[in-house]
Amino acid sequence: MSNNKYDAIVIGSGFGGSMTAYQLVRVGMRVLMLERGDWAQRGPENWGLQGSIDLTPHYDKSSPLRVVAGGNKKVMGLYSCVGGPSVFYGGVSFRFRERDFEPEKEITTDSGAEWPFRYRDLEPYYTQAEKLLNISGETGVDPTEPFRSAPLPQGPAPLAGISRQVKSAAEQLGLRPFQLPLAINYSDKNRNGCVQCTTCDTYACAIGAKNDLSVMVLAGLIDRGMTLKANTVVTRLHVGKGRIQTVECISRETGERMQFESNLVILAAGALASPKLLLASGLQDLNPGGHVIGRYLMRHVNAIIFGIFPGQADKENRFHKQLAILDYYFGHPGTSFGKLGSLQQMPTPPKGLVQNAVPGVLGKLLSLGVPLLTGLLAIAEDQPQYDNHLRIDPDQKDRFGLPQAVISHHYSKRDLAALDILAGEAKKILKKTGALTHYVHHIRTFSHAVGTVRMGFDPATSALDECCRFRGINNLYVVDGSFMPTSAALNPSLTISANALRVGEKITTN
Repeated sequence: MSNNKYDAIVIGSGFGGSMTAYQLVRVGMRVLMLERGDWAQRGPENWGLQGSIDLTPHYDKSSPLRVVAGGNKKVMGLYSCVGGPSVFYGGVSFRFRERDFEPEKEITTDSGAEWPFRYRDLEPYYTQAEKLLNISGETGVDPTEPFRSAPLPQGPAPLAGISRQVKSAAEQLGLRPFQLPLAINYSDKNRNGCVQCTTCDTYACAIGAKNDLSVMVLAGLIDRGMTLKANTVVTRLHVGKGRIQTVECISRETGERMQFESNLVILAAGALASPKLLLASGLQDLNPGGHVIGRYLMRHVNAIIFGIFPGQADKENRFHKQLAILDYYFGHPGTSFGKLGSLQQMPTPPKGLVQNAVPGVLGKLLSLGVPLLTGLLAIAEDQPQYDNHLRIDPDQKDRFGLPQAVISHHYSKRDLAALDILAGEAKKILKKTGALTHYVHHIRTFSHAVGTVRMGFDPATSALDECCRFRGINNLYVVDGSFMPTSAALNPSLTISANALRVGEKITTN
């Protein structure tokens, strides 16, 4: 067998790619994983001012995204590393609710968005994903909690002092806060355990106590024979006779161009990079739903409501992204909306990010006020809109020869109104906690991007079938967040993981 021929090629090592690869390797398939980024280094530098992802080389600007509407900058980079976003995320690992898989017309409007399966179909894979990632948390408190066939693998960590204050304040307002499900190691004595440091969300864990994919899944797959090529940029998918015949790529380190062949191609480069590669390869012309590729970009409408306290908010200086409040997930008694979203505790922001956002002496002065802050993240579900999209500009190419991605995104009036309601409730909680006033920081990154190569029953309105197979090409599957028809109002990582396990199992049993 040629060294360039594999049973399966997986493009991307994030949640979709890693979990699908897990199923393929488990049955003995010869798998090649291609990852654009490098391995994240672990050590004391991760705890420093430059440890947050936007300040590291893993915020990759070698293929810049041009943003004509939306976004926090006119030119943005991609997050690239082995393990994908899991290495730098805050570990929040929610299941979508049952009703998220049957969205109301209020959310879908005329978009044609539909989930071709229900929560019950995904539930066993949620359980499997939680076990693989050793998720911690509590059950039986969340008023919207869906049915589960098994408890979470770990119980929650003790609450920080500021978390206890927020919890008490919320309960006094008649709410039912509970501890977030987190991919963090609190109980496995064979690994480093969490030391409750404040450099977790947006940081690679210095001691490997975060249960990211590079620690929990990829190392084991490599031990079992999977080949992982880091620093490898996929530039084109070549088609012949209705199948992907070769995957073309280039080494970021040496510039060497390579081609690989396989019977199966799993695309999991992310909700921005995957549609870009499909469009750059001209595959939209082979798909009856090709016109939706890059369309219906969703990214949650969200904001952090920071309370400004009279003294240090987190007096223990410890990790406190611990609580969730979902009492308004399916509506608010004072409004006509049927679906709003979630509130999640957010820690004091990193000083390094403040200094990066506001350079010079002013940034350093502002960062001195950071200890006075702690907050709540409001996440509202955004409507899938055809005009929110990523396209490619063939006249602008990066150093790998890929056309530039161009993004345009606007929130609907309904999106923004839902966020305002959640933000108002967050302010009440923070005031009850002891905040003197508040500051609202709108999040304009694409960290929760989904929906750009969506699945569905109708070939005219969806690019993927119910098994995430790319219509028109027999051996191509897309399993990152781009498959989602709607965004729900919760972090998408566990749902991406569960769906990838589902798709991987179907591939191996068909």
